[in-house]
Amino acid sequence: MIDKKMSITIKGVEFPMAFNLNVLEAIQEKYGSLDVWQNKIQPKKGEAQIKDIKWTLVTFINEGIEIENENGEKRTLLTEKQLGRMITNVTDIAKAITKTVTDSVPGPDPNA
Repeated sequence: MIDKKMSITIKGVEFPMAFNLNVLEAIQEKYGSLDVWQNKIQPKKGEAQIKDIKWTLVTFINEGIEIENENGEKRTLLTEKQLGRMITNVTDIAKAITKTVTDSVPGPDPNA
């Protein structure tokens, strides 16, 4: 995982986001595998599952908040209900999730 600060702005409020081993563990605990999770938020057929997109985003944001709080910030964690009231464009949220994952995973090592 790349240690890179990422964020998302929802209704004018910037929230930190993190995709790290803690988030991967939470995904595996909830879905059993990363493939199952990915098919829920970006299915090859049908619609993405809103509940899974909300859960994913709140997990990314809350991990970011916890990291900031370790460094002196004092923000409270979000609930899925609170986040659901703020989201107005699910397509943008799905894109933000994808970008966070893509930006957090290192590319192939050119020296390998």
